[in-house]
Amino acid sequence: MLQRLLTLFVSVILVGCQAAPPTSPVQATPSPGTASRKTLVAFGDSLTEGLGVDIEQTYPAQLERTLQGENLDWKVVNAGLSGETSSGALSRLDWVLKLDPDAVLLETGANDGLRGIDPKITKNNLTAIINKLQDQRIPVMLMGMKTLSNLGPDYTDEFEAVYPTVAGEMQIPLIPFFLEGVAGVTNLNQEDRIHPTEEGYTLIVEKIAPSVGRWLSEISQPSPTPTPDQP
Repeated sequence: MLQRLLTLFVSVILVGCQAAPPTSPVQATPSPGTASRKTLVAFGDSLTEGLGVDIEQTYPAQLERTLQGENLDWKVVNAGLSGETSSGALSRLDWVLKLDPDAVLLETGANDGLRGIDPKITKNNLTAIINKLQDQRIPVMLMGMKTLSNLGPDYTDEFEAVYPTVAGEMQIPLIPFFLEGVAGVTNLNQEDRIHPTEEGYTLIVEKIAPSVGRWLSEISQPSPTPTPDQP
């Protein structure tokens, strides 16, 4: 049973979730009174894009509604692309920057783990993405990811260690596991047993929203003005 599940998991990601990258960013026209809203870009793969669910039920859309309910007036832009690896995310970063983000939620690497890509490559790609965003003074929060154990415990451990290591080295906040409480739960995932249902995304947002909200509140605070030295 487990082997059949693993085979299904890999085949869906590698075959069923491929998509051509967009050629230009598409942003909604701001409605009156929203011009001053800040932009939070959710940058990731099919888990961010919301493959198989209505766009209004994806995690970025649900997160925006949750944040607004907490009086955090941020526009959350869905920049997810199905089938993308961390290498693809790095190559797409310039496109994401055209969205003019004030902050970025970075969720990528799940497909790296499924394809058995060397975790050092994943680590280097995440570091390069975060470095470029930080060079633009764009705050980043990293979404941690886990992988299946079909490649053995050494690979699994090394892969899962990438995310806390990168977050620590780059001094950015981390959600330890993006799919916490949802991965492996039948009624929270679609028939492919990979992608969350609407209810699955609701639970994801419930779990990450407090941390995201605190982080957005912190980065929205103006920097303290240095006081001149007293004689």
